[in-house]
Amino acid sequence: MTLTADLIDGATVLVDTNPIIYVLEGSRLAERYTSVFADIAAGRIHAIVTPVTLAEVVAGPLSHGHEAQAERYRGALTSSPGWTLCPVDGEIAMLAARIRNRYRLKLPDAIQVATALQQRCHAIVTHDRDFGRVAEILVLS
Repeated sequence: MTLTADLIDGATVLVDTNPIIYVLEGSRLAERYTSVFADIAAGRIHAIVTPVTLAEVVAGPLSHGHEAQAERYRGALTSSPGWTLCPVDGEIAMLAARIRNRYRLKLPDAIQVATALQQRCHAIVTHDRDFGRVAEILVLS
C-alpha cells in the first residue's frame, strides 16, 4: 500500500521539505515517497509547497555554489504540473502562531501546518515526527 492510497482522486497534499529532498537527491529514503510523486505527476493528487520548503530545498545546492541545480529545483516545485507554491500571508502567519503554541512546533513546521489547513489540504506528506502531534490534519509519513 502506498502513502496516498487512501486519498481521494483530486486530493491536495502539502509536501514537506524532507520527502522532496530525498527524491531530488536520490536518497535511500526516497522509496517511501516515490508513489506520492508519481500520483502528483499522473494528476491524481495535487501538491502544495510553501516558501519555507522552497528555501530549504534550494539551500543545499546554493551552499555548494550550484546555482543551476537550485534553479532546476525551484522550477520543479513552482512550474511543474501538479505543484503549486503557496505564499505565506497574514492569515497563515496568525494561524501558524496558534499552531506553534498549541503543539510546541518550530516556526517553519507551524507554517507548513497552517498553510495546509488554510489551503484545506487533505494531508501533509512529511518525514518529520513532530507533525504527529497535530490533530487537525492527516499526516502521511
